[in-house]
Amino acid sequence: MPLKKKVKKAVKKAVKRKVTKRKVTQRKIVKRKVAKRTVIKRKPVSAKKKTTKKPQKKENILGTVTHYFPHVRAAVIKLKAPLTTGDTIKIKGHTTDLTQRVDSMQIDRVPISTGKPGDEIGLLVSSRVRQHDVVYKV
Repeated sequence: MPLKKKVKKAVKKAVKRKVTKRKVTQRKIVKRKVAKRTVIKRKPVSAKKKTTKKPQKKENILGTVTHYFPHVRAAVIKLKAPLTTGDTIKIKGHTTDLTQRVDSMQIDRVPISTGKPGDEIGLLVSSRVRQHDVVYKV
């Protein structure tokens, strides 16, 4: 290939590069101007609908789960209200939603029939529960 043709190709490539750079910078400038001109109208905060889930009544809260033993499937619950054997409870948490009947409770490996507020009881559960799950009376 002769030297003149190589030089012409190199010049054409250089010219193309410069032109494309100019076009790109001009496009960016145009987009910036358009973006500055647009105004987004928002509704006032009071006009928005607030949909909230209805929380369980505070009077039904029995306590919270403080620990879970997976091999035994037992939960440790810190009671805020009295609980007796035969009651139906609901354990609700971020990933937990469990309803069951209380069959047996223990304090320090001693079976009990009623638990008082302030006690930490051991309770057999049918599925996994986690710390800070809330226990309700159904």
